[in-house]
Amino acid sequence: MSEVKFETVEQKASYGIGLQMGQQLAGSGLEGLNVDAIAAGIATALVGEMPAIEIDDINQALQEMHTRAEAARQEAAKAAAADGEAFLKDNALRSEVTVLESGLQYEVLTEGNGEIPTADKQVRVHYHGELTDGTVFDSSVSRGQPAEFPVTGVIKGWVEALQLMPVGSKWKLYIPQDLAYGERGAGAAIPPFAALVFEVELLDIL
Repeated sequence: MSEVKFETVEQKASYGIGLQMGQQLAGSGLEGLNVDAIAAGIATALVGEMPAIEIDDINQALQEMHTRAEAARQEAAKAAAADGEAFLKDNALRSEVTVLESGLQYEVLTEGNGEIPTADKQVRVHYHGELTDGTVFDSSVSRGQPAEFPVTGVIKGWVEALQLMPVGSKWKLYIPQDLAYGERGAGAAIPPFAALVFEVELLDIL
């Protein structure tokens, strides 16, 4: 990439616009995008020139790219669902793991002796969230800042577990996809149909 200076307000704003567009495209699931072609398209629009490609050809290419992205998403979702089911099936065989009727699994790391929150309460917790392959997607522990939220304001697996945990407890939760984010996933970090693993420490009831 040629050297570009970001000294004036206009240069900085222009870079920011490009950065935002790039971030959106990076999260779009469209693979094989060409940076030079994107820049050429932006330049064409900004100076008001006629497009170098027929609009019908552009629309057809975009449709094909979206079709490919959707097919890739579906394959990734199938793989995530299968991986999650296999992980939970094996994990359920461990003696230290309790399996609830809902499919939620948990392991007591530290047993607290405080009050157990009810559905109408707010709680303060520390948590560390991973995919089943160990990829960390979120962690209040890493941020050094506990999270506060209503008991019923989180995913189903958490809602169920929190109403079983005494304050002072630290549990490891193994959450099936249907008690997590299911088919929608959560942003780029959590794919559709992913089972999740959380270490949750219940610090207080607010």
